[in-house]
Amino acid sequence: MSEKQINGDKILHTEEKRAAYLSGMLMLIMNILLSIAAAAGIIYSLMQVDATASLARQWIALIVLCVIYLFIVGPVLFIGLKILKPNEALVLTLFGKYYGTLRGEGFFFVNPFVSATHPEVQAASTGAIVSADKAAPGGKFSAQGVNLPSRVNKKISLKTMTLNNDKQKINDKLGNPIIIGIVVIWRVVNTAKAVFNVDNYGEFLSIQCDSALRNIVRLYPYDVSGDDNEKTLRGSSQEVADSLKAEIQSKVEIAGLEILEARITHLAYAPEIAAAMLQRQQASAIIDARQMIVEGAVGMVEMALSKLSEHDVVELDEERKAAMVSNLMVVLCGNKDAQPIVNSGTLY
Repeated sequence: MSEKQINGDKILHTEEKRAAYLSGMLMLIMNILLSIAAAAGIIYSLMQVDATASLARQWIALIVLCVIYLFIVGPVLFIGLKILKPNEALVLTLFGKYYGTLRGEGFFFVNPFVSATHPEVQAASTGAIVSADKAAPGGKFSAQGVNLPSRVNKKISLKTMTLNNDKQKINDKLGNPIIIGIVVIWRVVNTAKAVFNVDNYGEFLSIQCDSALRNIVRLYPYDVSGDDNEKTLRGSSQEVADSLKAEIQSKVEIAGLEILEARITHLAYAPEIAAAMLQRQQASAIIDARQMIVEGAVGMVEMALSKLSEHDVVELDEERKAAMVSNLMVVLCGNKDAQPIVNSGTLY
């Protein structure tokens, strides 16, 4: 075990160690055979008590030993048998001290006096109020939010799991309120830290994800116009995801969790400013479109004047060139189709 100093307080970091075990199948067969032998010994000893009165005390002692094994030792040994499926673990304690973690699929025999520990079962026994969407997966919840597992299962899941918290309203770097939601892919890598360092690692992860999301969103604007180099929540999704993953990982390291991925699943302006931001985006789009149209129109007018001069189609003075440029710009940049006027007289 190691200790870490945080804000003047010492927080215990429990390092995971492997629990000692034997083959569960071997112990099961041996215990069954010994139990059968103890039952046979009781029957045989009862028959011999009357037959050999001089050895009655020895036979009675043998009966007592067989009874003790059959009804006390045998059942206690059966308690030490544990079955684990793939990606499951048992955190074991012996008289309040950390005994070790049992990992890997198979049939095991451990010290019968050890007990498995799981945060959800502890929360249920104390009547802790835990919301269903923020507690660790695997528990059953009542309508009041009290964690009430339908069956006691103290195994720690090592599978890759998904946390999808509720959407939050957060102010971005520019102070605009936005609605954002994330999904976090995670798993337990240190079962001892997950059980002993935090009260409920699932709820702890959910709270830390909310906190990390607020810290990261305040560093980026939702969107900016005119600056392609600035990172934004909408345009720099990969950079934001990497920052979010690193921020969450630093906060949940104490709980023995590994963050595999963190992604934004929902991003939008808050309803109170959504309409105004939509108008702003539309205005920006219109300005960009008009700018492109004007640039194209200027090029077309320049090309028209150049072609007319090059082929000696008509000679125009500066005043007529200005009028022609004005008319062409109106035609090319107008929102509606131009209505031509035919001049049947002279140009001048």
